[in-house]
This record gives sequence, structure tokens and C-alpha cells, in this order.
Amino acid sequence: MKLSGSLFGGLFLLSLAACDSGNESLPRGDSADAMGHVAPSAHTAERHAQVQAFLDKMGAEDDADAERGLLAAADDLLIPRVDGGTVWNANAYDFIDGPAPLSVNPSLWRQAGLNNRRGLFEVVPGIYQIRGFDLANMTLISGDTGWIVVDPLTSEETAAAALAFAHEHLPRRPVTTVIFTHSHVDHFGGVFGVVTPEAVATGDVTVIAPLGFMAEATSEMVLVGQTMTRRADYMYGRRLARGARGHVGSGLGKQPAFGQVAIAAPSLIIRDALERHRIDGVDFIFQTVSGSEAPAEITFYLPASRAFCGAELVSRNLHNLYTLRGAKVRDALKWSGFIDDALHYFSATEVIFNSHHWPVWGAENATDFLEKQRDIYKYIHDQTLRLAGLGLTPTEIAEAIELPNELQQALHIHDYYGTVKHNAKAVYQFYFGWYDGNPASLDPLPVTDRATRYVEALGGAQALQQLAISAYDSGDYRWAAELLNHAVFADPANVSAKALLAKTYDQLGYQAESGPWRDEYLTGALELRHGAPEEPLPTGLVRGLLAATPIERFLELIAATVDGPAASGKDLVINIQLTDTDRHFVVVVHNGVMRHRESPPREAANATLRITRPMLIAILTKQVSFRELLTTEALEFEGSLIDMLSLLALLDPPDTTFPIVTP
Repeated sequence: MKLSGSLFGGLFLLSLAACDSGNESLPRGDSADAMGHVAPSAHTAERHAQVQAFLDKMGAEDDADAERGLLAAADDLLIPRVDGGTVWNANAYDFIDGPAPLSVNPSLWRQAGLNNRRGLFEVVPGIYQIRGFDLANMTLISGDTGWIVVDPLTSEETAAAALAFAHEHLPRRPVTTVIFTHSHVDHFGGVFGVVTPEAVATGDVTVIAPLGFMAEATSEMVLVGQTMTRRADYMYGRRLARGARGHVGSGLGKQPAFGQVAIAAPSLIIRDALERHRIDGVDFIFQTVSGSEAPAEITFYLPASRAFCGAELVSRNLHNLYTLRGAKVRDALKWSGFIDDALHYFSATEVIFNSHHWPVWGAENATDFLEKQRDIYKYIHDQTLRLAGLGLTPTEIAEAIELPNELQQALHIHDYYGTVKHNAKAVYQFYFGWYDGNPASLDPLPVTDRATRYVEALGGAQALQQLAISAYDSGDYRWAAELLNHAVFADPANVSAKALLAKTYDQLGYQAESGPWRDEYLTGALELRHGAPEEPLPTGLVRGLLAATPIERFLELIAATVDGPAASGKDLVINIQLTDTDRHFVVVVHNGVMRHRESPPREAANATLRITRPMLIAILTKQVSFRELLTTEALEFEGSLIDMLSLLALLDPPDTTFPIVTP
């Protein structure tokens, strides 16, 4: 079965399983590691020396803050899965220590080391964070009768381990409330590791989330999650070894956990721009910031502690206006405006704690932090529009934008996760779309045709590779990559071009300050050497999340898998009755398109299917065979079996192993 999903909206965390080394099929080159990644070049070393010189001027304030409030370190942290696999292995990152190796940008190495601090931390009395047990942090706020848990991580296993670790060092108290700050799975997927479904169902535990949380948390994962799953292999370095020439972290944290995922429907929904609530004796002021980092998101302020939880509105990196796994572009102007609102509403803030990284202490530091977080998004937004107004294209704008010195020197807005370059392109896309206005960009040749013609125009593959070798030797890796990408797409059997392109991607990855950029390049290099993954990833870990997804989302997914040309000329009407929920849908195939509507059955339908919701999902996702179920009591069927099978035959399921760096 090929259905998977996406991380920060759904299921793509499945692509973050243990490294799969694959089969080596290409020469590794001089000084290559076990996966074929070559040694850093002299040009890379020179670039890193410049970065290190900059860092040396910045001081070590973050080192102290990342350790501040430590109550108990989780030095040995490996969380097993029931089936014998590993949900979380923080120990795999213990190699991040001491000076940066030449194969890692020193600034990214610094961030990766700070993200290695794991354990239980006191933010201020009554507010604690468990960090390093997953991609995100889990926060505990002491209420009158129990713990208020904020963002229970990605998986049940990591959330349960985090709470158990906290209880070793804090009073063992029941969880009375769970707050989901936003609709990305690393902030809600582990909910049933800290509370039971029964406690939520009976109302013994209050679940708080922003308006639209359930729809946003389940929509992206189903409709486009399969494609995001494959692209996330690159963004998060799923197949890379953890090491100095592989994955060192995402900048935002290490990586999402790989365990059981679920979701709980909120019993208290935050709807207004500002809402005051008293929760288990603690006063909260919630701020709605939906449409910034997530389509459904809240922050909150605790007046008694003068503490602001920035959720993922702010973090200790520049975030993504466009995320490389693929997602809807985010609104930079709205994002900046919400941070400005927080500065205004919560001006008495003396400590900021967020869903990732370590806190900010002190009123002056908090104000400066929020101002620079606000202004980086506004600066990228405004300068992109200014330069677009002068006629620059997205790639030209990305090259032209230069941050003012005061923003360059703020390490908490560096390119560890998002980057100025791809965020500027995102702003352009948000307003102007994919077309840059040049007619030559309107209807370009497909990439393989274009590559073939470029190779011919440059005098053939050998001549092109000589140009690429010269570019590589001079440290012009971006140009070498562009040339060699043409060579590989023109002839994917060109072993020498693939080997040289892989070496080029190695150097670009080593130089990247952004964790995702590094993983993109190094995964590209790995797959040029070893090929794309052969097997899709399983979905058994996300049954709890799938169970909460509206059936409409699955029908939308199925419609998006219909082979349009094959459906041409077909007219089908299928009635579907969900016997466990007593809901009726009519599915119609006409004009090559599949549509659905919740309505009474049509008398003239080709077929009628009576089935439970879970079993329908199992059929649609091809976990079970429709033919096999016909002989069981799992479904009732009337009408034309041929027509029903004809509909199922039209479905062209996504492939989460498709090639990316080759045609």
C-alpha cells in the first residue's frame, strides 16, 4: 500500500524512519565515507573559515540559555517501538561535539549542538519543558489539580516517555488539560501518550485548540500527503546516515519521531483574536495567529508568570514561508503582523518559551527577540515587492536581497530552517504565482527534452562534463550542478555525470547553513549513487490519525487519483452507505472527473455499496481487496460488479518512491 502522509499537516513523518543505506552502484571517489559522500573541498573549507570568523565575534550567550534551568539531563535516550524498531534515538546525534568538522557549516553545527541539549528544564517556577525527546518541545504548566500539557509531541511513545521522565523529577500529577498550539503533527500526534481516549471522551481532560484545527490537521495529510512523503525524504534526510557527512539536524530540532500517531478533537476552541480563559486555576490570554506558520495556530500569555508561549510563530531560526517538502505558501505580512500584535498585547513579557528550541529570558531580551523575528519576515516581504516592482524575477530577487547588519547579527533569525533565498521566492509566488512575466518562461520544454538539447548545444556529454569539472575545481558548485543536472536528465545511464553531480551536491550540502538545504543536497547525492528507495513506507503507525479524518477528505484523495484519460467516456454512479454512521454519499464519474456529494441514494445508480467507514477507507487505500470482501459480511453490494470494478480500475495510486534527481 502506498498511502502515507505529511509531517506538519499530517503523515509525512513516516518518511523519517531509520536510514536505509541501499545498494552501492557507483564509484565513491577519493576519501569517501561508507555512503559515498566525498571529503569537503578546499573551497568548502575556505567558506567555513569565513563563517567561523563571523561566529567567533558573536559570543556564547545561547550556550548558557540552552542549559539554563536544567533539572535533569536525558543523556541516554533511545525509545523503542513495540515491533522492535526505534521510535526515537537521540543518542545517534552524540557525534555533534567540539569544533565543527569541515563537512558541516559551522553555524549549522552550532545550532545542531544547541538542539542536542535534552532533558527536563524549568522555564520559570510552575512552567517546565521536556526538550530533545522529539522534533518539538513538550511544555508542562502546573495547574491547581494537575498538569496542563502543551504540544504532546509527534508520537505516543515519545510523549509518554517525556511525561514519565518529567515525573521522575517533578510531582506525579494527572494531566487535566492538553493544549494543541497548532495543526502540525509534531504538536498533537502524541496526545494519547499523555492522556487516554476515554478521559478525552468523557471530558475529564480538556483539549484546547484553535478554530479550524481538526480540518487543517487532517486535510493536507490526505490529499497531497503521499507526494509530500517522498519530498520529505529529501527535506529531512530520512535516508542519510547520522554523522558529519550526513544528517546533523533540521535546524528546528533533530527530526520527528517515528511512532504511533493520533489526534483528539478539541473540547474548547479558541475563536477570537484574543481570548481569556482560566484553566485549572491558571489565567491564560490566547492569541489567534492562524495563517502564519500554520493555518490554525494560537499563542498564549500567562499574566501571573509574565511568560509568553510563542508556539511556532517565533523560534530560534528563520522559519519557512515555503517549506521544501511542498505546502501552501505562507503570508509573510500576516506573520509579521501577528508578532507585532504580540509585542503590543503582551508588552510585560519577561520570558518567552516556544514549541521548539530554548527560551528567552529578560524583558529587554524578549522585546529585542520579538522585534527581530517580526522584522525579518517584514523585510523579506517588503524587499521582494520592491525588487519585483523594479522588474526583477524571483531568482534575481533571491540573489539581490541583502539583510541589514542588525538582522544579519541576530543568530536566532539565521537560515537554519527556512532561508532568505527561498522565502523571498515564496513571497513572489504568494503575490505573482509561478510565472515571472518573461514569455520564454510561459511554455518551456519539459526538463528531459530541455536537458537533451542543452547537452547537444554544448557539444555533447563529454564537452559538458569538462565544463562542469572546471566549475567544480574552481568551487563554482552551483554552475557545476546546473550543467550536470542537464547531463543526467539527458542520459540517466551516464555514470560519470551522476558521480560528479553527487560530488557537487556533497559540497553544496556541506556549505549549507540550513538543515533542510543540507539534507536536500546530500540526499540527492545519495540517490544519484544508490538510487531511489525501492519500497514505500507503511502507514500502520497513523491509524489513530486516519480514523479522525473526515470521509470527505478520502473521497477527495480518491478523485485526485483517477486516471483522467482512462476515465474519458465513462459515466458511472455509485451509491455508498456508511452503515456505522448512517451517512449516504453518491459518487459520480463523468467528463473524466470523479465527484461526490452527501445525498440520498440514486435509484439509477450503477451499483450500491453498504459498508463501514473504516472498511471503505481500507478498500480505497488498497489495504484490502474489494473482490475478497464480496464473499464476507463486511459489505453489502447491489448492482453491476463490472461497473464497480471499472471504477476501482481507474484509480492510479501515488508512488512514494518516484525518482527526483533522475528522470
